[in-house]
Amino acid sequence: MDDCERTANELAERAAEWAGSLFDDAEPGIEGARAVADREPEGELERRAVSLAERVTELAAERDALAEAIDRIAPAVAPNLAEMAGPELAARLIALAGGLESLAKKPSGTVQVLGAEDALFAHLSGRAPSPKHGVIYTHDYVRNTRPEDRGSAARALAGKLTLAARVDHYAGERRATLHEELRERMATIRARAEGDTGGDSDIDADAEGDA
Repeated sequence: MDDCERTANELAERAAEWAGSLFDDAEPGIEGARAVADREPEGELERRAVSLAERVTELAAERDALAEAIDRIAPAVAPNLAEMAGPELAARLIALAGGLESLAKKPSGTVQVLGAEDALFAHLSGRAPSPKHGVIYTHDYVRNTRPEDRGSAARALAGKLTLAARVDHYAGERRATLHEELRERMATIRARAEGDTGGDSDIDADAEGDA
């Protein structure tokens, strides 16, 4: 799904550049490609430009179809993880880990930085600071938390995502307490922005035993 989206956007940019030299009203982006794809071409160059735009729209449509499939399948495969992370992020975590079983066996610190392998390797070689998060950055609990608290938010989220993956793999049943505990921890973290204080010791309890 991500490959389709990335490739479609890259090709849409190139298609827009080409179409702009052929058509006066060509627009950029996927929507611009759709408009070009609907044109009746005149001459070989226009036919090729329209054909490229058609490939872009097909890739974009495939991305949407894959997203719909993930939305249907992820909650059945991993009900707690899909509810906590959202179907697409849950699927990304499972894919990056190499499967639900592999994800369930990883410590929360590893889950926290899945998708940030390049940054982690740079850190281990002394060329960069330690990454605070990988793909879980796209989750509202991390992305929409103020920057100084994102490390704590990422740790809290990764801890609960790890537990969710374990429950999904070993039990396969929804655990309401997991979701409520995460909401409470995030409320504690975000309360700091309003003047409340608190150390990371209670927030990082999710990762207890995962070291």
